[in-house]
Amino acid sequence: MHITEQDTLLFIGDSITDAGRDRSDSASLGHGYVHEIAQMLRARQGPGPTVINKGLNGNRVYDLASRWTADVLDHRPTTVTVKIGVNDTWRRYDEGLLSPVDEFEDCLGSLLADTARILSARLVVITPFLLPVTTEQQEWFEDLSPRTDAVLRAALANGARVVRADLVMSRAAEEREAAELARDGVHPTALGHRLIADAWFAAVDPAAGPHPRG
Repeated sequence: MHITEQDTLLFIGDSITDAGRDRSDSASLGHGYVHEIAQMLRARQGPGPTVINKGLNGNRVYDLASRWTADVLDHRPTTVTVKIGVNDTWRRYDEGLLSPVDEFEDCLGSLLADTARILSARLVVITPFLLPVTTEQQEWFEDLSPRTDAVLRAALANGARVVRADLVMSRAAEEREAAELARDGVHPTALGHRLIADAWFAAVDPAAGPHPRG
């Protein structure tokens, strides 16, 4: 996949994608991996492609489904990147709110299939990840591991590129404290976001990035 200035890249997901974006400013990209990707593209390609961030704090896959037409399809993007899943797991443990893995997979798969069919858009899926910083978070893998497998199956079934954030972050945590990458185990630090951005380029368009950082 080669990204050009004529492309529109749309990113959608939960707080990891949102990354503090200004909801009142449609051009706001937040301070996370989406911003990093846009900066790298501009450094390599001048103005670069149009980049849109539609991440929303707290979203599960069903929340994405409820706003998919307005926040994805109506923008007519040429590439759609989805990062979802950790809240579907997290809500089980902090609120007892279940998101059965089979239903999760069906929902995500339908969103990807509809997007490819309606827009002929290129699809990218970023896997959920967890770097436990508490003993309790270790238990989450009982739910998150099969959910990550479901994300991979949905991506494969719909021809999506896959960004293995779970592997990238866990490998980085072999050399650093987990909190250096995600202070609460879920939300990336600046370093964590840079690693996700680099992994996105490696999976999507290696020739476009990463750009050396000062």
